[in-house]
Amino acid sequence: MKQRRRKEILHELGLTPIWRSRADSILNEGAPMTIPVDQSIPVATATAPENDDRAARIARMDWVQLEAAVACCTACPLCQSRTRTVFGVGDEQADWLFIGEGPGAKEDEIGEPFVGQAGKLLDNMLKSIQLRRGDRVYITNIVKCRPPNNRNPEPSEAEQCHPYLARQIVLIKPKLIVALGKIAAQNLLHTSESIANLRGKLHRYSDIPLIVTYHPAYLLRSLSDKAKAWEDLCFAKATMQSLLVQ
Repeated sequence: MKQRRRKEILHELGLTPIWRSRADSILNEGAPMTIPVDQSIPVATATAPENDDRAARIARMDWVQLEAAVACCTACPLCQSRTRTVFGVGDEQADWLFIGEGPGAKEDEIGEPFVGQAGKLLDNMLKSIQLRRGDRVYITNIVKCRPPNNRNPEPSEAEQCHPYLARQIVLIKPKLIVALGKIAAQNLLHTSESIANLRGKLHRYSDIPLIVTYHPAYLLRSLSDKAKAWEDLCFAKATMQSLLVQ
């Protein structure tokens, strides 16, 4: 009686034994041994925990979870020298998304992108096309931690940070992305082309139109290219106007 009840419990738990008891073996001595398998119970591979890698987890995060994940991220060596992570700032439902390469010293100290001299120039660039920080505009970077000595982010560092940026883009749903500088453009477009070849064209990140211009820090060193940056901004403004009437 106890043995029967034990079998019933095992069956209810989905643990139907696949062995034969000694009594069963004696009763069927001489007969070929068979293994009773309940076909209604899924095989082990079907009940194994689903593959839940880092990118998949990040792709399910909301804003609060995403910012918290960035703040404690240790996925690449940049975490070892940072003061603060630089998540991004602005309108979380922005039409315009501006993406730079990485935080500088001032950004690392404060935790906000584009707050030094390059940030002041970016604010002036926005103002020139009737935009301002936080109003229909979101600003972030390819990497969320400052590379030592303001060097360019390594491809491996950008790769580790990309799931965060990709999730930000999905949450924002911008109408237009403006890549600020060569590093941002090359990472977003998966290309090694020069910024000279990338400017003046309408690219796409997924299904989102993308325009390339110079990084404000570069323009501080190369004043002669400000006129070209102005052309890019006018192109971006005209593109946005066409997108808004569609």
